Amino acid sequence: MTIYNLGSINIDMVYRLPHLPMPGETLAARDYTQGLGGKGANMSVAAARGAARVRHIGAVGSDGRWTVQRLLEYGVDTTHITELDATTGHAIINVDDAAENAIVLWSGANALVDAAQIGRALSDANTGDILVMQNETSGQADAAQMAKDLGMQVIYAAAPFDADAVQAVLPFVDLLFLNEVEAAQLEQATGQAPNALDIDDVIVTLGAKGCRWYQNSANLETDFNAIKVEPVDTTGAGDTFTGYVVAGLDRGLPMAQAINLATQAAALMVTRHGTADVIPDLKEIQDARFS
Repeated sequence: MTIYNLGSINIDMVYRLPHLPMPGETLAARDYTQGLGGKGANMSVAAARGAARVRHIGAVGSDGRWTVQRLLEYGVDTTHITELDATTGHAIINVDDAAENAIVLWSGANALVDAAQIGRALSDANTGDILVMQNETSGQADAAQMAKDLGMQVIYAAAPFDADAVQAVLPFVDLLFLNEVEAAQLEQATGQAPNALDIDDVIVTLGAKGCRWYQNSANLETDFNAIKVEPVDTTGAGDTFTGYVVAGLDRGLPMAQAINLATQAAALMVTRHGTADVIPDLKEIQDARFS
């Protein structure tokens, strides 16, 4: 099968700080790096490194041509990434000594993906293929409807959280990813807890506590523990987890096995500085000997 990822592509500008700035405070950064990022790009790279076939649907400006080349180098099919007369999306990421982060996003070309581009990309899809989406591009509702009409599986990470955007795609979703904060926001917006949603599977990530898988179709809940490591940067860990779960499912792994593999990938990810450029591959996970 093939994973189609309607996802953001960002230029990540990462600043290392002793602590996250307070209102009105000016801090000198200890280090600065620039790399490939965006929740969508991160998930595409993670899924590709998890041995899945991934086609990315997205947009960049001329300043982001190098990001497309980088995705290609990491094994992602970039046929359906369009170059527009716009700036590439970017993120200003502050990371402190405790590995916490604060991020400012500029959508740029990510917000200009339209239904025509999505339709052209999905015209190659087959029944049973997977559509993955996040909330950093335009076009999610159109894509979800098209995917369902084509018999695809729809997987959605509701981040960054926007109540209207999330509720527009929920009727089409087969697997939903949320973190604890997003789960609370969704319950406030809809009045429904994760285990009450009309979605077969919901995974709520719990940070250092692991994650919880709700099998709503079977009325079951399963907890998975996180792997204890010394984190240096949590940026992109959730995207890595999601990408690896989706890749595992695409390769036919049972959900529990896909989650366990993704947990190992995320644990290794937080021991590294960076985002898409440092997402581990299967061999690195095996060499880490977490299990």
